[in-house]
Amino acid sequence: MKDEISIINKAKHTIEMESKAISNLANLVTNDFAHAVNLIYNSKGRVIITGIGKSAIIANKIVATLNSTGTPAVFMHAADAIHGDLGLILEDDVVVCISKSGNTPEIKVLVPLIKSAKNKMIAITGNKDSFLGQQADYILNAFVEQEACPNNLAPTTSTTAQLVVGDALAICLLELRGFSSKDFAKYHPGGALGKKLYLRVHDISSVNEKPKVHLDTSIKNIIIEITKKMLGVTAVVENEKIVGIITDGDLRRMLTKVDDFSNLTAKDIMSANPKHINADAMAVDALEIMENNDISQLLVIEKGNYAGVVHLHDLIKEGIL
Repeated sequence: MKDEISIINKAKHTIEMESKAISNLANLVTNDFAHAVNLIYNSKGRVIITGIGKSAIIANKIVATLNSTGTPAVFMHAADAIHGDLGLILEDDVVVCISKSGNTPEIKVLVPLIKSAKNKMIAITGNKDSFLGQQADYILNAFVEQEACPNNLAPTTSTTAQLVVGDALAICLLELRGFSSKDFAKYHPGGALGKKLYLRVHDISSVNEKPKVHLDTSIKNIIIEITKKMLGVTAVVENEKIVGIITDGDLRRMLTKVDDFSNLTAKDIMSANPKHINADAMAVDALEIMENNDISQLLVIEKGNYAGVVHLHDLIKEGIL
């Protein structure tokens, strides 16, 4: 078995090496970057991103990031492009070509075809003096001194650099477009991320039971209500307004303090002025209130009236937590 300390040290060395290379990218940003961003922003077409090998994988990721942040993008594999996929490129499209060396055979065949169609071309390359660098309209420099691979062969640091340059491009475009969290939710309706951005308290609380008692409700009937509604809590309501809350914990604490509770009512054991949230608030805001106050249930109001309960378990089930 390989020495654990040696493995840990190698992992740290790899991370530190890539980290330094990424930090250096900030020194390589030139006016070309700003021109490239404005070119894409003002374009009436899409962004076509192409590459080969590991660069093609990075291209796919950048495409996904652009699409999810408001910039239409399409992936085109460089090898497939010269065998028919060039038809993907439309007149107003901007082409982003990714290549560490900028001199691969596929790139040398592809680039003149793009130029002949008069599409603007942006290069993400580690070699600005390469064939690709010389032919591109704008160069986004992704130079790294060395791969993390001990043989300096496997694309590691270089592909990380390409990815970071692509992220920087996407974020600049996002800010130019004024892309908001509401826009983000529109493009990410599924999964936990989307739910955090669009799911409202009402969407959750409306499917729950609506436990409630009055100020003069007996302890027995309070226990029945909490047990029946299965939320571990009940609101104390008068004229549809919340005046208090009773939880399972309140009942347990009461039992430790009194021997005879036959004459007690809700007003004797409730907590007044309970935490609550509006039905149209975001579900993630309900979670924040629960976490800040160390509670598991939150009463819901709508137009000032009691509207139900949202439980921490509901948020967990929806993937909010």
